[in-house]
Amino acid sequence: MATILEIKERLPKEFVNNLYEMFTPITVDNILKGIIEKRYTTLRVNTLKYNIQDLMKYFKEKNIKFERVLWYKDALIIKNANEKDIKKLDIYEKGYIYIQSLPSMVPPLILEPKEGEKVLDLTAAPGSKTTQLASLMNGKGYILANELDKMRYEKLKYNVEMQGANIVETINNRGEKIGEQYKEQFDKVLLDTPCSGEGRFTAYDVQSYKVWSIKKVKELSKLQKKLIKSAYTALKQGGILVYSTCTLNKEENEYILNWALENLELKMLEINLQLKEATKASNENLDTSINKAIKILPSKSTEGFFVAKLMKKEK
Repeated sequence: MATILEIKERLPKEFVNNLYEMFTPITVDNILKGIIEKRYTTLRVNTLKYNIQDLMKYFKEKNIKFERVLWYKDALIIKNANEKDIKKLDIYEKGYIYIQSLPSMVPPLILEPKEGEKVLDLTAAPGSKTTQLASLMNGKGYILANELDKMRYEKLKYNVEMQGANIVETINNRGEKIGEQYKEQFDKVLLDTPCSGEGRFTAYDVQSYKVWSIKKVKELSKLQKKLIKSAYTALKQGGILVYSTCTLNKEENEYILNWALENLELKMLEINLQLKEATKASNENLDTSINKAIKILPSKSTEGFFVAKLMKKEK
């Protein structure tokens, strides 16, 4: 296993420097340890087809060791099997479970979609959060799931069908244009935006950080502003927007929120989910309410993630 010093040498220099600007040296060391760790496989039960009690019974029969997730009753951490092993199981083939990282399960929980609501998942592929939203809504209501990339769109469609998420309509469109096409039509919007993926860096996969650059971060932040404006336009007054990324830098997280609060009629809301890996977002030299957003730091169980909850003000 790589040491912290070795991983510092491997990772892009600007990325490591950014970490030291954002966090204390002890926190940076913990983040780097999280990047070095090989993460557990985590999954959730698809409640449209199955339930957690039957799933736990099934795993016990198969001698698959697991741990419950304190903040999400339908999620499990698998201790003695990897993703490949899980994909060989009949319950995977039937769409009874969905392999998904724990932080990826957080945005839908924070959005709290209800039965009968109209929900937009603006950048939806491969469908992890889309199908989770459908489960949380007990298959009652309407979800519009959009994806621009054609291949990823096909993956989204496949996962939606496999999970039996019949309330989902999938479309292949530009996320920046959806707002104008569906003005103020949705009760809730999830924007899990394309990002530089710093929270998913792993020491044993060079591809996870190979293409990272400051230039790419800046390009993505321009797209993220367009997407959050589109999400805002599609949202009804008084509606809820959850903005999330799987990255750690301020450019794609805190600065996007600050821009949105200055340019759109949005208000930050508290996140009431207790996660031990989460810290408050930084509001240094920014709108003070930005510290209501959370940053989940990389660890053995979790990738890095950023999540914010906002409300569209009523006129």
